[in-house]
Amino acid sequence: MTMKEINEYYKSLIEAHMEGNAITAKESLDYLNNSTAKYKGKPIYSLYMPQAFPKEVMEYLKTSVETMYGILIKVMKEYLSKPDYRELFGFPKELEELILRTPKYETLLPICRLDIFYDEENGGFKFCEFNADGCSSMNEDREMNIALKITKAYQDMEKEYEIHSFELFDSWANAFLEIYQSGGYEKELPNVAVVDFLELGCSMEEFEQFAKSFRKLGMQAQVCEIRDLTFDGEHLYAPDGMVIDAIYRRAVTSDIFKHKQEIPAFMDAAKAGKVCLIGDFCTQIIHDKTLFYLLNKERTYSFLTQDEIAFLQEHIPYTTELMDKQIADSDILDNKNSWIIKPKDSYGAKGVYAGVNFSQSEWEGLVNTHKNADYIMQEFVMPYRSWNIDFRKKKPTFRKYSSLTGMYVYNGKFAGFYSRQADHEIISSEYDENDVPSVWVEKKA
Repeated sequence: MTMKEINEYYKSLIEAHMEGNAITAKESLDYLNNSTAKYKGKPIYSLYMPQAFPKEVMEYLKTSVETMYGILIKVMKEYLSKPDYRELFGFPKELEELILRTPKYETLLPICRLDIFYDEENGGFKFCEFNADGCSSMNEDREMNIALKITKAYQDMEKEYEIHSFELFDSWANAFLEIYQSGGYEKELPNVAVVDFLELGCSMEEFEQFAKSFRKLGMQAQVCEIRDLTFDGEHLYAPDGMVIDAIYRRAVTSDIFKHKQEIPAFMDAAKAGKVCLIGDFCTQIIHDKTLFYLLNKERTYSFLTQDEIAFLQEHIPYTTELMDKQIADSDILDNKNSWIIKPKDSYGAKGVYAGVNFSQSEWEGLVNTHKNADYIMQEFVMPYRSWNIDFRKKKPTFRKYSSLTGMYVYNGKFAGFYSRQADHEIISSEYDENDVPSVWVEKKA
Protein backbone atom coordinates (compact mmCIF):
# COMPACT_ATOMS: atom_id res chain seq x y z
CA MET A 1 0.00 0.00 0.00
CA THR A 2 1.30 3.47 -0.87
CA MET A 3 1.15 6.58 1.28
CA LYS A 4 -1.10 8.13 -1.36
CA GLU A 5 -3.66 5.35 -0.87
CA ILE A 6 -3.58 5.74 2.92
CA ASN A 7 -3.91 9.53 2.57
CA GLU A 8 -6.94 9.18 0.30
CA TYR A 9 -8.56 6.60 2.60
CA TYR A 10 -8.13 8.89 5.62
CA LYS A 11 -9.63 11.75 3.56
CA SER A 12 -12.66 9.58 2.73
CA LEU A 13 -13.28 8.91 6.43
CA ILE A 14 -13.47 12.65 7.07
CA GLU A 15 -15.69 13.33 4.05
CA ALA A 16 -18.14 10.68 5.24
CA HIS A 17 -18.66 12.54 8.56
CA MET A 18 -17.65 16.18 8.01
CA GLU A 19 -19.84 17.50 10.82
CA GLY A 20 -18.53 15.07 13.43
CA ASN A 21 -14.95 15.71 12.37
CA ALA A 22 -15.48 19.47 12.57
CA ILE A 23 -16.53 19.05 16.22
CA THR A 24 -13.53 16.91 17.15
CA ALA A 25 -11.23 19.19 15.13
CA LYS A 26 -12.18 22.05 17.47
CA GLU A 27 -11.47 19.86 20.51
CA SER A 28 -8.14 18.81 19.03
CA LEU A 29 -7.15 22.40 18.24
CA ASP A 30 -8.20 23.56 21.71
CA TYR A 31 -5.91 20.92 23.18
CA LEU A 32 -2.98 22.02 21.00
CA ASN A 33 -3.48 25.71 21.75
CA ASN A 34 -3.19 24.97 25.47
CA SER A 35 -0.42 22.39 25.19
CA THR A 36 3.37 22.64 25.41
CA ALA A 37 3.62 22.52 21.58
CA LYS A 38 4.93 26.00 20.97
CA TYR A 39 7.35 27.60 18.53
CA LYS A 40 9.10 30.63 20.00
CA GLY A 41 6.39 30.92 22.63
CA LYS A 42 3.38 30.70 20.29
CA PRO A 43 1.09 27.71 19.65
CA ILE A 44 2.01 25.77 16.54
CA TYR A 45 -0.22 25.67 13.47
CA SER A 46 -1.32 22.13 12.67
CA LEU A 47 -3.51 20.62 9.97
CA TYR A 48 -6.11 17.92 10.66
CA MET A 49 -4.76 14.86 8.86
CA PRO A 50 -1.56 13.08 9.89
CA GLN A 51 1.21 11.89 7.60
CA ALA A 52 0.46 8.17 7.84
CA PHE A 53 3.30 5.88 6.75
CA PRO A 54 2.37 2.30 5.87
CA LYS A 55 4.63 -0.12 7.73
CA GLU A 56 6.46 -1.16 4.56
CA VAL A 57 7.15 2.49 3.66
CA MET A 58 8.45 3.15 7.15
CA GLU A 59 10.77 0.14 6.93
CA TYR A 60 12.05 1.28 3.52
CA LEU A 61 12.77 4.79 4.78
CA LYS A 62 14.34 3.42 7.97
CA THR A 63 16.80 1.39 5.87
CA SER A 64 17.43 4.38 3.61
CA VAL A 65 18.15 6.86 6.39
CA GLU A 66 20.47 4.43 8.17
CA THR A 67 22.32 3.93 4.87
CA MET A 68 22.71 7.70 4.54
CA TYR A 69 23.86 7.90 8.14
CA GLY A 70 26.57 5.32 7.45
CA ILE A 71 27.79 7.38 4.48
CA LEU A 72 27.89 10.51 6.63
CA ILE A 73 30.01 8.72 9.23
CA LYS A 74 32.48 7.71 6.50
CA VAL A 75 32.61 11.34 5.34
CA MET A 76 33.32 12.53 8.89
CA LYS A 77 36.10 9.98 9.36
CA GLU A 78 37.68 10.96 6.04
CA TYR A 79 37.58 14.63 7.02
CA LEU A 80 39.21 13.92 10.37
CA SER A 81 41.98 11.76 8.93
CA LYS A 82 42.78 13.23 5.49
CA PRO A 83 43.99 16.87 5.16
CA ASP A 84 43.31 16.96 1.40
CA TYR A 85 39.63 16.10 1.95
CA ARG A 86 39.42 18.54 4.84
CA GLU A 87 40.52 21.39 2.57
CA LEU A 88 37.50 20.88 0.30
CA PHE A 89 35.15 22.07 3.06
CA GLY A 90 36.96 25.37 3.55
CA PHE A 91 36.09 25.80 7.22
CA PRO A 92 37.77 28.69 9.10
CA LYS A 93 40.88 27.66 11.03
CA GLU A 94 39.31 28.09 14.49
CA LEU A 95 36.31 25.93 13.56
CA GLU A 96 38.57 23.31 11.97
CA GLU A 97 40.62 23.08 15.17
CA LEU A 98 37.45 22.52 17.20
CA ILE A 99 36.22 19.87 14.77
CA LEU A 100 39.52 18.00 14.97
CA ARG A 101 39.32 17.61 18.75
CA THR A 102 37.25 14.44 18.45
CA PRO A 103 35.14 13.30 21.43
CA LYS A 104 36.09 10.40 23.70
CA TYR A 105 32.85 8.58 22.93
CA GLU A 106 32.44 6.44 19.82
CA THR A 107 29.54 8.08 17.96
CA LEU A 108 30.68 11.00 15.80
CA LEU A 109 27.09 11.96 14.93
CA PRO A 110 24.94 11.35 18.03
CA ILE A 111 21.69 12.87 16.77
CA CYS A 112 20.48 14.14 13.43
CA ARG A 113 17.37 14.73 11.40
CA LEU A 114 17.70 14.10 7.68
CA ASP A 115 14.94 15.76 5.66
CA ILE A 116 13.60 14.40 2.37
CA PHE A 117 11.04 15.10 -0.31
CA TYR A 118 9.21 11.77 -0.60
CA ASP A 119 6.98 10.90 -3.55
CA GLU A 120 3.95 9.21 -2.03
CA GLU A 121 3.01 7.48 -5.30
CA ASN A 122 6.25 5.94 -6.58
CA GLY A 123 8.33 5.84 -3.38
CA GLY A 124 11.20 7.91 -4.76
CA PHE A 125 12.86 10.60 -2.68
CA LYS A 126 15.59 13.23 -2.64
CA PHE A 127 17.37 14.60 0.41
CA CYS A 128 16.67 18.24 1.18
CA GLU A 129 18.75 19.04 4.27
CA PHE A 130 20.88 17.46 7.00
CA ASN A 131 20.35 18.77 10.55
CA ALA A 132 22.64 17.83 13.42
CA ASP A 133 22.61 19.13 17.02
CA GLY A 134 19.94 21.77 16.51
CA CYS A 135 17.38 19.34 15.10
CA SER A 136 14.09 19.96 16.84
CA SER A 137 10.28 19.55 16.84
CA MET A 138 10.09 16.30 18.79
CA ASN A 139 7.69 17.96 21.22
CA GLU A 140 5.44 19.21 18.44
CA ASP A 141 5.05 15.66 17.17
CA ARG A 142 4.39 14.34 20.70
CA GLU A 143 1.63 16.85 21.41
CA MET A 144 0.09 16.59 17.93
CA ASN A 145 -0.24 12.84 18.37
CA ILE A 146 -2.13 13.38 21.63
CA ALA A 147 -4.42 15.86 19.85
CA LEU A 148 -4.83 13.49 16.88
CA LYS A 149 -6.31 10.76 19.06
CA ILE A 150 -9.19 13.10 19.97
CA THR A 151 -10.40 13.25 16.37
CA LYS A 152 -13.22 11.20 14.89
CA ALA A 153 -11.23 10.31 11.75
CA TYR A 154 -8.45 8.80 13.87
CA GLN A 155 -10.98 6.78 15.87
CA ASP A 156 -12.62 5.56 12.66
CA MET A 157 -9.22 4.66 11.18
CA GLU A 158 -8.40 2.64 14.31
CA LYS A 159 -11.26 0.27 13.54
CA GLU A 160 -9.30 -1.15 10.61
CA TYR A 161 -5.68 -0.14 11.22
CA GLU A 162 -3.15 -0.33 14.01
CA ILE A 163 -1.83 3.24 14.38
CA HIS A 164 1.53 3.87 16.03
CA SER A 165 3.29 7.10 16.98
CA PHE A 166 7.00 7.61 17.69
CA GLU A 167 8.47 8.14 21.18
CA LEU A 168 11.26 10.69 20.74
CA PHE A 169 12.25 11.77 24.28
CA ASP A 170 13.02 8.76 26.47
CA SER A 171 14.58 7.09 23.43
CA TRP A 172 17.01 10.01 23.03
CA ALA A 173 17.81 10.06 26.75
CA ASN A 174 18.73 6.37 26.54
CA ALA A 175 20.82 6.92 23.40
CA PHE A 176 22.49 9.95 25.02
CA LEU A 177 23.48 7.91 28.08
CA GLU A 178 24.72 5.03 25.94
CA ILE A 179 26.90 7.44 23.93
CA TYR A 180 28.25 9.09 27.08
CA GLN A 181 29.08 5.79 28.76
CA SER A 182 30.94 4.58 25.66
CA GLY A 183 33.50 7.35 26.32
CA GLY A 184 34.79 5.80 29.53
CA TYR A 185 34.06 8.85 31.66
CA GLU A 186 34.65 8.45 35.39
CA LYS A 187 31.08 9.30 36.42
CA GLU A 188 28.53 6.68 35.38
CA LEU A 189 25.48 8.97 35.48
CA PRO A 190 26.39 12.50 34.38
CA ASN A 191 24.82 15.79 35.38
CA VAL A 192 23.33 17.05 32.11
CA ALA A 193 22.68 20.54 30.81
CA VAL A 194 20.50 21.17 27.76
CA VAL A 195 22.09 24.35 26.37
CA ASP A 196 21.16 26.91 23.76
CA PHE A 197 20.83 30.63 23.24
CA LEU A 198 17.39 30.53 24.77
CA GLU A 199 16.02 33.51 22.88
CA LEU A 200 16.94 31.70 19.65
CA GLY A 201 15.81 28.22 20.70
CA CYS A 202 12.60 27.02 19.12
CA SER A 203 10.94 25.65 22.24
CA MET A 204 11.75 25.90 25.95
CA GLU A 205 8.95 23.38 26.46
CA GLU A 206 10.82 20.87 24.33
CA PHE A 207 14.05 21.40 26.25
CA GLU A 208 12.22 20.78 29.53
CA GLN A 209 10.72 17.55 28.16
CA PHE A 210 14.22 16.29 27.39
CA ALA A 211 15.42 17.27 30.87
CA LYS A 212 12.55 15.20 32.34
CA SER A 213 13.63 12.18 30.31
CA PHE A 214 17.23 12.50 31.51
CA ARG A 215 15.99 12.63 35.11
CA LYS A 216 13.97 9.44 34.61
CA LEU A 217 17.28 7.63 34.08
CA GLY A 218 18.73 8.96 37.33
CA MET A 219 20.69 11.90 35.94
CA GLN A 220 20.49 15.43 37.26
CA ALA A 221 19.39 17.60 34.34
CA GLN A 222 18.39 21.17 33.65
CA VAL A 223 17.98 23.65 30.80
CA CYS A 224 20.67 26.35 30.73
CA GLU A 225 21.22 29.57 28.86
CA ILE A 226 24.61 29.02 27.25
CA ARG A 227 25.76 32.55 28.18
CA ASP A 228 25.18 31.93 31.90
CA LEU A 229 27.60 29.02 32.39
CA THR A 230 30.79 29.49 34.43
CA PHE A 231 34.14 27.67 34.27
CA ASP A 232 36.89 27.51 36.87
CA GLY A 233 39.46 25.73 34.72
CA GLU A 234 38.39 22.29 35.92
CA HIS A 235 34.58 22.22 36.03
CA LEU A 236 31.79 23.83 34.05
CA TYR A 237 28.88 25.05 36.20
CA ALA A 238 25.20 25.76 35.68
CA PRO A 239 23.88 29.06 37.09
CA ASP A 240 22.64 27.26 40.25
CA GLY A 241 26.09 25.75 40.89
CA MET A 242 25.48 22.27 39.47
CA VAL A 243 28.65 20.78 38.01
CA ILE A 244 27.95 19.93 34.36
CA ASP A 245 29.43 16.63 33.20
CA ALA A 246 27.68 16.35 29.85
CA ILE A 247 25.93 18.79 27.53
CA TYR A 248 23.09 18.08 25.14
CA ARG A 249 24.09 20.80 22.69
CA ARG A 250 21.13 22.42 20.97
CA ALA A 251 23.08 25.60 20.15
CA VAL A 252 24.05 25.30 16.49
CA THR A 253 27.63 26.01 15.49
CA SER A 254 26.83 29.11 13.42
CA ASP A 255 25.14 30.74 16.44
CA ILE A 256 28.03 29.74 18.70
CA PHE A 257 30.56 31.45 16.43
CA LYS A 258 28.33 34.49 15.95
CA HIS A 259 28.15 34.95 19.75
CA LYS A 260 31.44 33.36 20.84
CA GLN A 261 32.58 36.47 22.74
CA GLU A 262 29.49 36.10 24.95
CA ILE A 263 30.15 32.45 25.93
CA PRO A 264 33.76 32.21 27.18
CA ALA A 265 32.96 29.58 29.83
CA PHE A 266 31.38 27.21 27.31
CA MET A 267 34.15 27.73 24.76
CA ASP A 268 36.98 27.33 27.28
CA ALA A 269 35.52 24.18 28.85
CA ALA A 270 34.93 22.65 25.40
CA LYS A 271 38.43 23.45 24.15
CA ALA A 272 39.97 22.05 27.36
CA GLY A 273 37.93 18.85 27.11
CA LYS A 274 36.49 19.42 30.59
CA VAL A 275 32.91 18.70 29.57
CA CYS A 276 31.39 16.02 27.34
CA LEU A 277 29.62 17.65 24.38
CA ILE A 278 26.92 15.56 22.74
CA GLY A 279 27.26 16.40 19.90
CA ASP A 280 30.72 17.81 19.54
CA PHE A 281 31.84 20.29 16.89
CA CYS A 282 32.66 17.54 14.38
CA THR A 283 28.93 17.40 13.59
CA GLN A 284 29.39 20.62 11.62
CA ILE A 285 30.93 18.49 8.85
CA ILE A 286 27.48 17.20 7.93
CA HIS A 287 25.43 20.27 8.86
CA ASP A 288 27.19 22.59 6.40
CA LYS A 289 25.56 22.44 2.95
CA THR A 290 28.99 22.36 1.31
CA LEU A 291 28.64 18.63 1.85
CA PHE A 292 25.81 18.38 -0.68
CA TYR A 293 28.07 19.16 -3.62
CA LEU A 294 30.98 17.15 -2.23
CA LEU A 295 28.89 13.98 -1.88
CA ASN A 296 28.81 13.38 -5.62
CA LYS A 297 32.48 14.23 -6.24
CA GLU A 298 35.03 11.58 -7.22
CA ARG A 299 37.02 12.35 -4.07
CA THR A 300 34.07 11.23 -1.94
CA TYR A 301 33.38 8.23 -4.16
CA SER A 302 36.98 7.10 -3.52
CA PHE A 303 36.14 5.82 -0.03
CA LEU A 304 32.59 4.56 -0.64
CA THR A 305 31.24 1.26 -1.94
CA GLN A 306 29.56 1.00 -5.34
CA ASP A 307 26.17 0.59 -3.61
CA GLU A 308 26.74 3.75 -1.58
CA ILE A 309 27.74 5.69 -4.69
CA ALA A 310 24.59 4.52 -6.48
CA PHE A 311 22.53 5.54 -3.44
CA LEU A 312 23.97 9.09 -3.52
CA GLN A 313 23.48 9.42 -7.26
CA GLU A 314 19.82 8.50 -6.84
CA HIS A 315 18.98 10.55 -3.76
CA ILE A 316 21.21 13.66 -3.63
CA PRO A 317 20.03 16.51 -5.88
CA TYR A 318 22.66 18.02 -8.17
CA THR A 319 24.45 20.74 -6.18
CA THR A 320 27.36 23.08 -6.75
CA GLU A 321 28.70 26.39 -5.46
CA LEU A 322 26.97 29.60 -6.53
CA MET A 323 30.04 31.09 -8.19
CA ASP A 324 30.54 32.95 -11.47
CA LYS A 325 31.96 29.91 -13.26
CA GLN A 326 29.20 27.55 -12.10
CA ILE A 327 26.56 30.11 -13.06
CA ALA A 328 28.09 30.49 -16.52
CA ASP A 329 28.24 26.70 -16.99
CA SER A 330 24.58 26.19 -16.03
CA ASP A 331 21.11 27.34 -17.06
CA ILE A 332 20.30 28.78 -13.63
CA LEU A 333 19.45 32.23 -15.02
CA ASP A 334 17.48 31.00 -18.05
CA ASN A 335 15.66 28.13 -16.36
CA LYS A 336 14.84 29.54 -12.93
CA ASN A 337 12.12 27.01 -12.10
CA SER A 338 14.70 24.21 -12.02
CA TRP A 339 16.90 25.81 -9.33
CA ILE A 340 17.04 26.80 -5.67
CA ILE A 341 19.82 28.71 -3.91
CA LYS A 342 20.75 28.30 -0.22
CA PRO A 343 23.35 29.61 2.25
CA LYS A 344 26.00 27.01 3.07
CA ASP A 345 25.49 27.33 6.82
CA SER A 346 21.98 28.20 7.98
CA TYR A 347 18.83 26.67 9.43
CA GLY A 348 15.08 27.26 9.32
CA ALA A 349 15.21 28.00 5.56
CA LYS A 350 16.67 31.45 6.23
CA GLY A 351 18.00 32.96 3.02
CA VAL A 352 16.66 30.11 0.85
CA TYR A 353 15.18 31.11 -2.52
CA ALA A 354 13.44 28.90 -5.10
CA GLY A 355 13.25 30.24 -8.65
CA VAL A 356 9.60 29.16 -9.01
CA ASN A 357 8.61 31.82 -6.48
CA PHE A 358 10.13 34.81 -8.30
CA SER A 359 9.84 36.73 -11.55
CA GLN A 360 12.72 36.49 -14.01
CA SER A 361 14.15 39.87 -13.03
CA GLU A 362 13.79 39.14 -9.29
CA TRP A 363 15.54 35.79 -9.73
CA GLU A 364 18.45 37.29 -11.64
CA GLY A 365 18.81 39.88 -8.88
CA LEU A 366 18.87 37.21 -6.16
CA VAL A 367 21.45 35.09 -7.98
CA ASN A 368 23.70 38.09 -8.60
CA THR A 369 23.32 39.31 -5.00
CA HIS A 370 24.30 35.98 -3.45
CA LYS A 371 26.88 34.65 -5.91
CA ASN A 372 30.48 34.29 -4.71
CA ALA A 373 29.21 34.61 -1.12
CA ASP A 374 28.98 31.20 0.59
CA TYR A 375 25.87 30.06 -1.28
CA ILE A 376 25.08 26.84 -3.13
CA MET A 377 22.90 26.33 -6.18
CA GLN A 378 20.88 23.13 -6.26
CA GLU A 379 18.53 21.22 -8.51
CA PHE A 380 15.02 22.16 -7.41
CA VAL A 381 12.90 19.22 -6.27
CA MET A 382 9.18 19.91 -6.46
CA PRO A 383 7.62 18.63 -3.19
CA TYR A 384 4.89 16.02 -3.41
CA ARG A 385 1.47 17.48 -2.63
CA SER A 386 -0.80 15.58 -0.21
CA TRP A 387 -4.45 16.05 0.73
CA ASN A 388 -5.19 17.79 4.01
CA ILE A 389 -7.79 20.05 5.57
CA ASP A 390 -7.58 23.05 7.88
CA PHE A 391 -10.57 23.27 10.23
CA ARG A 392 -9.46 26.69 11.42
CA LYS A 393 -10.79 28.12 8.15
CA LYS A 394 -14.28 29.58 8.02
CA LYS A 395 -15.19 27.13 5.23
CA PRO A 396 -12.85 24.12 5.58
CA THR A 397 -12.16 22.38 2.29
CA PHE A 398 -9.68 19.73 1.21
CA ARG A 399 -6.66 20.97 -0.69
CA LYS A 400 -3.20 19.70 -1.49
CA TYR A 401 -0.14 20.81 0.48
CA SER A 402 3.57 20.45 -0.28
CA SER A 403 5.08 17.85 2.07
CA LEU A 404 8.50 17.51 3.72
CA THR A 405 9.52 14.50 5.80
CA GLY A 406 12.23 14.60 8.46
CA MET A 407 13.77 11.37 9.77
CA TYR A 408 15.37 11.38 13.22
CA VAL A 409 18.40 9.18 13.85
CA TYR A 410 19.59 8.56 17.43
CA ASN A 411 23.01 6.93 17.84
CA GLY A 412 22.86 5.56 14.31
CA LYS A 413 19.33 4.13 14.55
CA PHE A 414 16.12 5.47 13.02
CA ALA A 415 13.91 6.95 15.75
CA GLY A 416 10.91 8.52 14.01
CA PHE A 417 9.48 11.06 11.58
CA TYR A 418 8.68 14.77 11.69
CA SER A 419 6.21 15.96 9.04
CA ARG A 420 5.49 19.42 7.71
CA GLN A 421 3.21 20.75 4.99
CA ALA A 422 2.83 24.14 3.32
CA ASP A 423 0.93 25.95 0.58
CA HIS A 424 4.18 26.85 -1.16
CA GLU A 425 7.28 25.00 -2.32
CA ILE A 426 9.57 26.17 0.52
CA ILE A 427 8.36 24.47 3.70
CA SER A 428 9.57 26.44 6.70
CA SER A 429 8.40 28.36 9.75
CA GLU A 430 9.79 31.44 7.96
CA TYR A 431 7.01 31.06 5.38
CA ASP A 432 3.70 29.18 5.83
CA GLU A 433 4.66 25.90 7.47
CA ASN A 434 2.05 23.69 9.10
CA ASP A 435 3.09 20.91 11.47
CA VAL A 436 1.48 17.52 10.92
CA PRO A 437 1.54 14.50 13.27
CA SER A 438 3.48 11.46 12.03
CA VAL A 439 2.24 7.89 12.51
CA TRP A 440 2.85 4.52 10.96
CA VAL A 441 0.01 2.14 10.23
CA GLU A 442 -0.67 -1.48 9.41
CA LYS A 443 -3.89 -3.26 8.54
CA LYS A 444 -5.44 -5.21 11.40
CA ALA A 445 -5.51 -8.96 10.95
